[in-house]
Amino acid sequence: MTQTLLARNVNIRDLIDQFGLQLVRDRQFFMEWQEDLPELTESEKQFLDKVREGFFNLMQYPPYLEKSVQISILSPLLFLADFFLPPFHIKAEQSTEIVSEDEGVVVRGQLDLIVLKERFWVLVIESKEFSYSPEAGLAQLLAYMLANPETEKPCFGLLTNGSDFRFLKLLKNPPQYSVSNQFNLLNQGNELYPVLQIMKRLGQL
Repeated sequence: MTQTLLARNVNIRDLIDQFGLQLVRDRQFFMEWQEDLPELTESEKQFLDKVREGFFNLMQYPPYLEKSVQISILSPLLFLADFFLPPFHIKAEQSTEIVSEDEGVVVRGQLDLIVLKERFWVLVIESKEFSYSPEAGLAQLLAYMLANPETEKPCFGLLTNGSDFRFLKLLKNPPQYSVSNQFNLLNQGNELYPVLQIMKRLGQL
């Protein structure tokens, strides 16, 4: 009998046991967030400084919900990365499904946002409300990335709660993933700068 799981309820152990997913800790596996990052213009930096100030303003008026994260943080980043313009387009609340090899488990869900170039998944985005830890949506995002119909090229993801940002890279054959360093808006400086640089880099790929 087939067991159906909701993506928001799966954990890393489920993905390991049912789909053979493995964490790769070799930094060479995921160089895309570390090398050849494009330079930002002064106007882009000024815009990101305003976004960061908006984040601090939102913190004064809890609860800081998922929709607030999408509007105040993600939308400006997507705009600056040119992901609203051709050749890219955005889809929201896209239904996904992955099936284990023995077809005993089906994981279904609805990802928050996906950036596409034609039919290629450029970036899968999962946002959480501010109270979630950075790891809270990790398995959920990986489940969505495993549903990517592309089997040969890597799939990239972004996990954020509005304060913390992490990028993921997934290869499907065999299922392997790696995670970038964590970028946090509470740190000194503006860590939206490297976040945007990485998003632009992934768009170039």
